[in-house]
Amino acid sequence: MRTLGRIVLALAVVALVGGTALAQETPDATLVFTGGSVAVGIGYSWGSGTLTYQGKEYPFSVEGLSVGEVGAASITASGDVYNLKTLDDFNGNYAAATAQATVGGGAGATAMQNQKSVLLKIVSTTQGLDFKFAADGVKITLK
Repeated sequence: MRTLGRIVLALAVVALVGGTALAQETPDATLVFTGGSVAVGIGYSWGSGTLTYQGKEYPFSVEGLSVGEVGAASITASGDVYNLKTLDDFNGNYAAATAQATVGGGAGATAMQNQKSVLLKIVSTTQGLDFKFAADGVKITLK
């Protein structure tokens, strides 16, 4: 059963990221962040992290809403950033599609893109009780 869940998650990631993003080989930056979420149908998430871009680290904050989520969880995530031409392009509102299930501990995958075509491919681990197959919107702001 656990293997089936991983297969479904992997297929969701492929569907989320799309063929164009898969063709990109080297990310422009990487990120790590921690945060939390709470939801009953409509959820709220928050967090903070670090963007590593051109050898330097930049702190950022994350806040957002989701629809189609139930539960509460703490989140630890990391990912790759594509299409980042300048540091200022990282700021913005990102639209995302997410597949995730957490009972005790779990994993999720998210691909999100902002208005400047910056693409984030994120893998997360969660602790708590959370079920999500949702459309998300998050605001990321460099501090």
